[in-house]
Amino acid sequence: MAMELTSTNFTEEVLNSNIPVMVDFWATWCMPCKMLAPILEELSQEANGAYKVGKVNVDAEPALAAQFGIMNIPTVLVFKNGQVVEKSIGLVQKSQLAALLK
Repeated sequence: MAMELTSTNFTEEVLNSNIPVMVDFWATWCMPCKMLAPILEELSQEANGAYKVGKVNVDAEPALAAQFGIMNIPTVLVFKNGQVVEKSIGLVQKSQLAALLK
């Protein structure tokens, strides 16, 4: 299951992670976000420890969204060694998200 990320646990779970982390910036009122959620859950269940999947609610965590320049949602960022290495904006297919982790 994708973990809920907040300003409290973001550094520990994402920036200090020794494995890649896919982070979904979303909101409860965003229909494309709701459509993307089951795809992210599938990727999370298939991770087998190779990567983590997390979610940031932009309404609850506006500072995190601002820190990473999130202007549209859903936006998915992939972090490796604390740095953003991949980015996807909007509703995309599972294969496109999986490719970001490679």
